[in-house]
Amino acid sequence: MRKLPVNLKRHLTALGPLVLLGGMATADPAPPQLLEQLRNAPQGEAAKVAREVENLWSRSGSAAMDLLLQRGRDALDAGNFPLAIDHLTALTDHAPDFAEGFHARAQAYYRKGLYGPAMDDLERALALNPDNYNAIFGFAVMVQEFGNLPLAERLYQKVLALYPMHENAAQALDVLKRDGIGREL
Repeated sequence: MRKLPVNLKRHLTALGPLVLLGGMATADPAPPQLLEQLRNAPQGEAAKVAREVENLWSRSGSAAMDLLLQRGRDALDAGNFPLAIDHLTALTDHAPDFAEGFHARAQAYYRKGLYGPAMDDLERALALNPDNYNAIFGFAVMVQEFGNLPLAERLYQKVLALYPMHENAAQALDVLKRDGIGREL
């Protein structure tokens, strides 16, 4: 467990309720019927529906911005975090209402060990798209690392409410329960 820097306490205080209550966005970037289909998809179909949702979230409406997202993700996959951050910063500068740009850059910041900027970007991504279960999962991982296990549990449950077959969230929740969250004396 990491010690929580003072400047990150603001994020945990503000972002946790935002995520749990559904965010501030007025429009859902994915059609509600597709999200409903994801919530009700049987195990064999859930991953396919999730890919469809995530593909929609990855479309900015601009070929140039989509290319920046892809270059950022490619650099992230290659472990070149500074280059990923550069591409994704260009994306967020030019498309400030594109939630997936902030989510991807949060991943790059996190993997580079820059937790404050990662939290800032997760906050922005979730304000723009409160249903982004992968951004909520990323926030839950960070919260868990900093030792706020009850909030991490609620966030993992929020992920599973949106995408019940999210394997990483289910596994993380099982680990939390095994290690003491939700147990009674």
